[in-house]
Amino acid sequence: MKLATVVKRCRVDKPKHFRLADHDPAERFGLSTDLEEVKAILADGIARIEELQQRLYAHGQWGVLLVLQGMDSAGKDGVIKHVMSGVNPQGCEVHAFKAPSAEELEHDFLWRTGKDVPARGRIGIFNRSHYEEVLVVRVHPEMLKRQNLPPSATDKNVWKHRFKEIRAFERHLVRNGTLVLKFHLRISKEEQRRRFLARLEEPAKRWKFSMNDVLEREHWDQYMAAYEDMIRETSTDYAPWYVVPADHKHLAWVIVSAALIDALERLKLDYPKVQGKALKELKQAERALKAEKPSGGERGKAPTNRRIEIQ
Repeated sequence: MKLATVVKRCRVDKPKHFRLADHDPAERFGLSTDLEEVKAILADGIARIEELQQRLYAHGQWGVLLVLQGMDSAGKDGVIKHVMSGVNPQGCEVHAFKAPSAEELEHDFLWRTGKDVPARGRIGIFNRSHYEEVLVVRVHPEMLKRQNLPPSATDKNVWKHRFKEIRAFERHLVRNGTLVLKFHLRISKEEQRRRFLARLEEPAKRWKFSMNDVLEREHWDQYMAAYEDMIRETSTDYAPWYVVPADHKHLAWVIVSAALIDALERLKLDYPKVQGKALKELKQAERALKAEKPSGGERGKAPTNRRIEIQ
């Protein structure tokens, strides 16, 4: 199956009819589960993202926001590490949103993520995001008390209002030059169990494990219902959700990279054209540089080009 077709199948274009159960966490879309067999596909994607990032920066009219949401161990860190491995760090920022601080709790729920939206020309990645407020807080409504909100903001319509505010927030971002792409990394409960066990069995990964992760598994069904409602209410044509099967990590990397490439290519990013007075000045600078004579110590030496590879 072509990657364009895979991306289309993962993208939620008809949210009113969305059912999370229709998306198998172990779906392969005909791709191999052998990492070695998809390495070339992933490498091509990384190279293309690197090229498009350069165009994005030079073009300067769009920023890109990637939102990653998923249950613990769904592979959010892996997506960042592998899909974005080729981008220039100067043009990419990653923000991991954990439990809100005392300062963040004093503001509206969009404040802490809103201030970290990427500038135009750059890529921003949210590892968890404002959507925690309609996921974790919804599963644990007692968290609303910590936000010290007025009663009118915590009535029975609180989630309906928050969905509406999120849609408005993302529409505002898109209207002002931010491409918003949202990925739900869908992992099965059994695959999560295996990954937790792997963390416990490998000393170098034990630091990642938290007892709270196990306790949250008791609320699995509530989380799935919250995710389904969230995607149904906030997947829009201007800020779509992609439900990415994540039981096979490397397939998730390939799908996310393909979706990002597809979205960037549709922006039709071109390098700025230098013309008129600016072009004349460049030509003048070129003539002046070519007219310069090499200094005595360098006369007659051929220039050397050394390439340093980072392993």
